[in-house]
Amino acid sequence: MGSKSVKFLLDVGVGKHVEDFLRSEGFDIRVIRDINPRMSDKDVLRLTVLENRMIVTMDKDFRELVYKSGLTHGGILVLRVEDATIENKIKIVSTIIANYLDEIKNSFCIFHKGKLRIRKNIPGSTQKAR
Repeated sequence: MGSKSVKFLLDVGVGKHVEDFLRSEGFDIRVIRDINPRMSDKDVLRLTVLENRMIVTMDKDFRELVYKSGLTHGGILVLRVEDATIENKIKIVSTIIANYLDEIKNSFCIFHKGKLRIRKNIPGSTQKAR
């Protein structure tokens, strides 16, 4: 399944089943729910940079923070799958890491309507571990 070099930070809405799946695949995972469920989005982005992690979230607000505010991040994967079942979320995440893991690292990515968009070299993205 590609390199395990991507470390993930899971946002509150992503769910325990996705967390368990990623852990079972050998990924280094941290979960906002365990750190501070009320952490601001800006603090989440800071944490992605400090720990060189990619946030997996269902929160569309990260797009505005990156594109309009130019905040630095360690990678963002927005899952626009609000009505997806647990099984579908796991299948989507599994497909993304199986096929795009190296491409999504340090990128801004959105999965929506069955398609993954990956934007590299955008303002605010980190290209190296800090």
